[in-house]
Amino acid sequence: MTQRANSSDGDIRHAALLLRSGKLVAFPTETVYGLGANALDREAVQRIFEAKGRPPSSPIIVHVSSMTMVRLVAAEWPEHAEVLARAFWPGPLTLVLKKHPSIPDLVTAGLDTVGIRMPSHPVAVKLIEAAGVPIAAPSANRFTQLSPTTAEHVRRSLGQHVDYVLDGGPCTVGIESTVLSLAGGQAVLLRPGGVSRPQIEALIGPISLHTETPLRAHPSPGLHAQHYSPRTQLLLVRDGQVPNAGDGGYLQIRCAPAHPVRELVQMPERADQYAAKLYQVLHYLDDDELDWIAVEAPEDTGDWEAVLDRLRRASAE
Repeated sequence: MTQRANSSDGDIRHAALLLRSGKLVAFPTETVYGLGANALDREAVQRIFEAKGRPPSSPIIVHVSSMTMVRLVAAEWPEHAEVLARAFWPGPLTLVLKKHPSIPDLVTAGLDTVGIRMPSHPVAVKLIEAAGVPIAAPSANRFTQLSPTTAEHVRRSLGQHVDYVLDGGPCTVGIESTVLSLAGGQAVLLRPGGVSRPQIEALIGPISLHTETPLRAHPSPGLHAQHYSPRTQLLLVRDGQVPNAGDGGYLQIRCAPAHPVRELVQMPERADQYAAKLYQVLHYLDDDELDWIAVEAPEDTGDWEAVLDRLRRASAE
């Protein structure tokens, strides 16, 4: 695996050539680092599943750089898609639509729908444009583990499974994109993320929440009960009620820990700032050989929906 800091235009052109030849390239987006392959190349996409240890029931989001490229991926473009794309693209919103026949079934877990996103990170945009093809890219880490928000996280998680890493610095949003399905005639929130439900509903009206547990293919990535997990046991606690045994770390918003901890991290009180810091802190504590990591549960409000989703799945057993 090759890694470059502060990727140049030459690095991006090289990465684009690798993608067109069926290789895997890790690259930054504003949400997390993605593990990319040519979305039109089934064999290249298969390498993503092998590198991550990802089950075939979990679909992969396809990244585009233009509306022209959207037409290579989606078979339809409803009115709500146009409204939301104008408001939030480029940005951390994935729209699930009926897929174009050019997209291999492997990308979509055999479903007739595909998740599409236009990232805003300048390195991601330049890479997709240089490659000239849509890029299938889940997070660049082993399946169900902590998502990477730096190039170093990618290197530690995937090692030699990646052909090239573009280093674009730390991710600014810090958690994965919102996934919204528009494929069934009704807007359904499949995964909360960088664009909040109130922001979406302000433009298209009330949206439904996905609550079913799929038997086979998942309609969106990130729906496994246990996901986004550090190796260290993660506990979601209230009122500072951390364990009274062992060496632990504690992510505090307002409540001090009830018992001493080895690592105390003060977290922001704003949801977007908290999200931008969360994975970076968890990676740091996960490397510290702690017995547990306790996280003060944020308020269960709309702004915190995405953060709470990640913490609940990370603490699931």
